[in-house]
Amino acid sequence: MLNYTTINFMKITLFSRKYLKIIVLSIIFLLPHTAQSQESNLGNWLIYIGNKKLNQKWNLHHEVQYRNYDAVGDLEQLLLRTGLGYSFNDNKNNFLVGYGYILSENYINLNEKLTVNEHRVFQQFVSKQNIKKLKLNHRYRFEQRFVEDNLKFRFRYFASINLPLSSSENHYYLSAYNEVFLNTTSAVFDRNRLYGGLGYSFNKNLRIELGYMNQFFENNGRDQINCIAFLTF
Repeated sequence: MLNYTTINFMKITLFSRKYLKIIVLSIIFLLPHTAQSQESNLGNWLIYIGNKKLNQKWNLHHEVQYRNYDAVGDLEQLLLRTGLGYSFNDNKNNFLVGYGYILSENYINLNEKLTVNEHRVFQQFVSKQNIKKLKLNHRYRFEQRFVEDNLKFRFRYFASINLPLSSSENHYYLSAYNEVFLNTTSAVFDRNRLYGGLGYSFNKNLRIELGYMNQFFENNGRDQINCIAFLTF
């Protein structure tokens, strides 16, 4: 026969299971904020990536990235990107044409910043494939960058892997990618980004991810904590 103590224990257990994931995810998103008081070269990127399906073939991509030099509050770059895409080959491939606006605040000395505005047109091709549970993604992007009064061209190659940790619809997963940036003029190598993270998929339309990225330039490097939300609707 159940007594009062047993009933309370059952209630606590059900409560814990129900809200454990919410608590864990809340802690994850608070991590960058708790690091704010620490003096380090670790930056933070807050990223939202959305995809609106117009029909079986066409999609509208939209994206917001808020990048900080420190944990929060020292703007490095604000990036707004959108584009229209067309899927084919059973949605394994997608071709997209897009536009981006980028506001950068670059340090020219320890206490002074230079604001740079950039308008960007780009074309990209994405190829997806599955090897058992492992999901592979290749993206080829060509950019025409209008940086203040200068026109620059850049090619980017992005390769990523995604490994679900369970077979249920809502599950944790491991994510990693590498992206190389190449200019079409002198100093061909622009940068390389290497990333690894842990994510949680609520369903096929919504997932969030926390990861660590190293961005390597020709003569130096920089690390970021990335918080990413993906939404398809």
